[in-house]
Amino acid sequence: MKLLHRHIFANVALTCLASVGLFAFVLLLGNALKDLLGLVLAGQLEPATFLRLILLLVPFVVSYALPMGILTGVLLVLGRMSSDRELTAIRAAGVSVAGISAPIFFFALLGAGLSLMVNFQFMPAARTAYQRELAQAVRQNPLSFIVPKTFIRDFPGIVLYVGEKKNDETLLDFWLWEVDPQGRVKRFARADSGRLQYDEAANKLVLTLHRAQAEQRDEKDPENFAVVRSAAAWERATFDLPLDRVTGARTVRTKLKWQTWGQLLAEWRRLDQPDPKVPRADRERQRMKVQITIQEKASMAFSVLSFALIAVPLGIKVSRKETSANLGIALALAMGYYFATIVAGWFDNKPEFRPDLLMWLPNIAFQALGIWMFRKVDRA
Repeated sequence: MKLLHRHIFANVALTCLASVGLFAFVLLLGNALKDLLGLVLAGQLEPATFLRLILLLVPFVVSYALPMGILTGVLLVLGRMSSDRELTAIRAAGVSVAGISAPIFFFALLGAGLSLMVNFQFMPAARTAYQRELAQAVRQNPLSFIVPKTFIRDFPGIVLYVGEKKNDETLLDFWLWEVDPQGRVKRFARADSGRLQYDEAANKLVLTLHRAQAEQRDEKDPENFAVVRSAAAWERATFDLPLDRVTGARTVRTKLKWQTWGQLLAEWRRLDQPDPKVPRADRERQRMKVQITIQEKASMAFSVLSFALIAVPLGIKVSRKETSANLGIALALAMGYYFATIVAGWFDNKPEFRPDLLMWLPNIAFQALGIWMFRKVDRA
């Protein structure tokens, strides 16, 4: 029996680790393309910084890849063993389904413990460090935002266009639009040339325009081009663009999901104390958000056990050796679980429904389905 358990444990461990690596790579690639590709193409990230950011993304993607990888690994191993009649021979020798799955559940328990550590410690610390590193990289080379012949929308509320970038600072055929939250132009400026410099002491960009013309639209009806409140022309004009505003999309925001267990517990205790400056209803809503975050992280970790519980009977029953079929089943189950978690999160502003406890409903549903399938397969 020990030899059999070691055989199953080794196969499941290796396959699950390979599956976690595969999903982590896919998620890592997606996040890198979304967050870093534009900065790399613009020359804002040095190779060493890019590699550090990639490494800091690993704990973040592992927090999602770990449950999916274990689900896929168990399905692949048991599907292969069932297809090759290994499970039939093992059960004919008098070993029950519970005996076959014991090493799998032990490995899943280890995975749940690792997932708890990743969700409550490693992922939040790495995610915060990632945002700080990314914001610092942007601040160190803010002028590389300017790409010729491209509408630059990285600046909140501002759209820039430069016909030609003569060097790192001198710009030709410069256009600037200031837009409202609906994307309507409020102010417009055009200059034959301009110069963009970084003032490190004041942490701002200094924009100097030469031979510039500007106009201001009507605030109530900015899309009415026949109405221009004011127009002006300058031989030379200087504008200050605070870097905190320019890189607003890159500033570090301490989200609850990026906080460690100690930080979340401290925040929950702080909100539990009376504060005359904050109404009680607001404090309760904020505390509920903290509770939702804690329960979501915990339920995500225990989803490893839920996935393993449903993967064991499913892998035995499906009896598929094809990797693609098992991967498709795993993805469908994982997407269903994550969608149910998202639905539970929709009630975060309704504390009377206890959305923090609703986070456990997908786990309960998967475990109930897994137990039902487990008993059915064991009786077969």
